[in-house]
Amino acid sequence: MSRNYDVIVLGVGSMGSATCYFLAKQGYKVLGLEQFDIPHDQGSHSGQSRIIRKAYFEHPDYVPLLKRAYENWKEIEAATGSQIYFPTGLLYAGKPDDILIRGVRESATKYKLKVDSLTHAELNDRFPQFQIPENYDILFEPEAGFVTPERAILNYVEQAIKNGAHIHTKAKTLAWEKVDEIIRVKTAEETYTGKKLIITAGAWSGTLIPGLSSQLKVTRQVIGWVNPNEFKSFEIGQFPCWMIDDEIQNGMYYGFPILPAGKFGAPIGLKVALHYPGIVSDPEHVNRIPSKEDEGDLIDALNKYLPGGYSSTHVLKTCLYTNTPDENFIIDFLPDYNQQVVFAAGFSGHGFKFISVVGEIMADLAMKGKTELPIQFLSVDRLNNYPEPT
Repeated sequence: MSRNYDVIVLGVGSMGSATCYFLAKQGYKVLGLEQFDIPHDQGSHSGQSRIIRKAYFEHPDYVPLLKRAYENWKEIEAATGSQIYFPTGLLYAGKPDDILIRGVRESATKYKLKVDSLTHAELNDRFPQFQIPENYDILFEPEAGFVTPERAILNYVEQAIKNGAHIHTKAKTLAWEKVDEIIRVKTAEETYTGKKLIITAGAWSGTLIPGLSSQLKVTRQVIGWVNPNEFKSFEIGQFPCWMIDDEIQNGMYYGFPILPAGKFGAPIGLKVALHYPGIVSDPEHVNRIPSKEDEGDLIDALNKYLPGGYSSTHVLKTCLYTNTPDENFIIDFLPDYNQQVVFAAGFSGHGFKFISVVGEIMADLAMKGKTELPIQFLSVDRLNNYPEPT
């Protein structure tokens, strides 16, 4: 087994799996090191489904990246014959001046994206499952939907291996260093060398990226799958993905249609969660047991917005967000390493839909020293505008 590579990727989860694929496809000798299995449920990518959308309320600068992400999702689907993106449509609801509604409209207007405005009567005709307050606006993005995270990661890793990548699981990185022009990576079993290093370590990024740990806040998030009063009206094909900006709770509730277990696997039921940073946690010591308060928040949201959506709780799970101060990603070269070290971190709970484009970007930055895709707003330098946490 070789110990010398063109590039070493630390973390083969969401971003790392796609990065290994793009590198291997271009003929580079790549090693991917993952501390857990592939996929796993210890970080940010487990949970059956992730929303994908173009009318990005967070910032319109993401839209060009999303357009490329949609193209790249089609590419990996064609390469594997496996469907990853499912266009269910996405319903947005909130007060007209809330960040969700304002942001969706801004992105849709700037990039001429198809987003429909619905009256409450039209919503009732189309999706009577919802109960939306009269003072909320309702928007619908037909090309939005969800991607399947575990399937996506497995497909990217499989294709990377087929193109010659070496992927090692249960291989935790203990340390890395740059010696002259060589990157040296140490695990418990081996020491590897490479010309370039890419760090895509999710919640563990702070331990592997010098000087960044104080700017990355890892939080524990709870996701639920529940049994509705009756399944049929909430199943895929009958019910869309959705996001609702609650006027009382910080953040946005969101959810998915029920996915058939025979095709998508576990968990079973109607998936719901809250998009807002949870309890700050150490990724090595996360409380994985959801509380009654965690469950109660989700039940309250379902009872409020989806009458008939809750009968009993089936499964509660935890995952992790890695949050930056402005909740935007960081994709950049690590300063002072002569462009030999590239990292992607801080995806703040909304990054998975981008992995098909982030993998391409990371490969280009590492091996070409640049990317043609517009990522300037994701530079690490912007964090200088934020004070160090106390």
